[in-house]
Amino acid sequence: MLNFLKDHPFAVASHFETSLVLTYAVPKEELQKFIPECLLLDTFEDTWAFIAVAMVKTRHLRPKGFPKFIGNDFVLTGYRIFVQYHTSYGKRLRGLYIIRSETDKPKMTFLGNIFTHYKYQKTDIAFERQNGIITVQSAKSNLFVKVKESSHEIGLPEHSPFRDWKEARRFAGPLPFTFTYNPNKKEVLVIEGVREEWIPQPVEVIEGRTGFIDDLGLKSAVLANAFVISNIPYYWKKGRKDPWKP
Repeated sequence: MLNFLKDHPFAVASHFETSLVLTYAVPKEELQKFIPECLLLDTFEDTWAFIAVAMVKTRHLRPKGFPKFIGNDFVLTGYRIFVQYHTSYGKRLRGLYIIRSETDKPKMTFLGNIFTHYKYQKTDIAFERQNGIITVQSAKSNLFVKVKESSHEIGLPEHSPFRDWKEARRFAGPLPFTFTYNPNKKEVLVIEGVREEWIPQPVEVIEGRTGFIDDLGLKSAVLANAFVISNIPYYWKKGRKDPWKP
C-alpha cells in the first residue's frame, strides 16, 4: 500500500565530506544483462561500458529544507552502472543505474528502504582518511580499498582505456541522474542530484578489492580511473516519473 513512498517523495540534502570512486571499464557486452530494457549503456568508443563503486562519507543527511541538526551521518556505498535514458519528451539523460547499496547504520537501512528502491543492506563498513591515505574496508562485503592522495600529477591506472585524465574526466562524474524502472507500468523514476561544485582529484590505488564487483563474474574488467571529491554540498530532487516508450 505504501510503495509510493519508495519513489523519492521529497528532496533530500546532505554534505559529502569525502566521496571516493573507483570506476571499472568492462566490454559493453558483459554489462548489458545488468540493466533494464529502458536504459542504454553509456559507452566509450562504443566498446567500453562502466561500473563504479562510490564510497561516501556523508554529514547531516536529511529532508531538504530541514535544519542540519536533525540530519544523520552515514557511510554509503553504491555500486552503479553508467547509463543513458531517452525520455518521452526527447531528452537524452546521462546517469546511473544502481545495482547494490550498502550503509554502516541500521537507521539508514530502514529509512533508505522505505523511501528509495535501492535495497540498502547493513554492513560493517569503515571509512578513514588521514595523512593523505584513504582506507575503506568491510569484512562482510569483502571490500578493501586503499588509495593515496598527492599534490603531484597522478597517472591513470595501467590498463585504463583512457589516454589521459582529461579523457577520463567525462566518466568521473557527476552523472546527475539516477534511474529506477517499473517494468509493469513501463515507467522510469528519475532522480536528479544537484551539487554546487565537483572537482575530482585523481588518487593512486594501492589496493582495490571490491568483492561485489568480483562476484559479478566480469571477465575483462579493468580499473579505468579513481578519484576523490571533498566537502561538497549535495541534494537530490524529488523523484519524477516518465513513461517509457520502446
